[in-house]
Amino acid sequence: MGFAYRATLFVLLLLFVVPAQWLGLKFKLPYFRTLPVWFHRTTLKALGIKVEILGTPSPQDRPLLFVANHNSWLDILVLGSTVPLVFIAKAEIAKWPLFGTFARMQRSIFVDRSKRHGTGQVNQSIAKMLSGGDPVVLFGEGTSSDGNRVLPFRSALLGGLRDAMEENGRGFVQPVSIAYRKFHGIPMGRQYREIAAWYGDMDLVPHLLRVIREGAIDVTVAFGKVMEVAHEDDRKVLSRKVESAVRELATLSLAGRPEMLAESVSLAGERR
Repeated sequence: MGFAYRATLFVLLLLFVVPAQWLGLKFKLPYFRTLPVWFHRTTLKALGIKVEILGTPSPQDRPLLFVANHNSWLDILVLGSTVPLVFIAKAEIAKWPLFGTFARMQRSIFVDRSKRHGTGQVNQSIAKMLSGGDPVVLFGEGTSSDGNRVLPFRSALLGGLRDAMEENGRGFVQPVSIAYRKFHGIPMGRQYREIAAWYGDMDLVPHLLRVIREGAIDVTVAFGKVMEVAHEDDRKVLSRKVESAVRELATLSLAGRPEMLAESVSLAGERR
């Protein structure tokens, strides 16, 4: 598929999904959680992006916080294609053209990092979603990386899970790694990972247009073993434990060693 075809299909998807999801959210229609999953899967297929899933997401363990590494804006499409979930996003994304609309349609929780006193309010929003049965995604690094490594995690927003546990009595964390591995069937390697990774001061529009034009990216999502969390658990210790698990999943995924991942993921995986 060429650029014009992909771009046209993408626009047609938007024309259908955005008003349908707006109505779904406004009137609490049955599909408002599942429509974004369909949209993400259809968009990935249109872009020629293949997702390999290792392990199993465990939304039945609730309240559930997915904690993942972060490489690119593509992570939203990739993770959003797995199960119905809610993202935690930077406050400035709400003002971005198109992407801000996507984030609101996904019921994202926006974090203003310039207001440290706002963390408590954000944690309450996270707790509300978790207590309502919605898995929430936290990108543990707080920013995107070059896709070749996992940066140190920040622990502050893990407080949202603790707040949810006040009501539910227990909580769960599932480590998740996202690894962009191939481009047109060829291993990317460190020097070509930026084809998928979007980080630093890279301009969004050129990166977006290149992905639409080229497509043909293979990405592996690995769901690690679920960790049950007690209310009294130290937040920083938990953050380091989850970071270690995500780093292991990402390292093995990038190395193309699924047989070694078998011991680290939750259950046998699938391909889509």
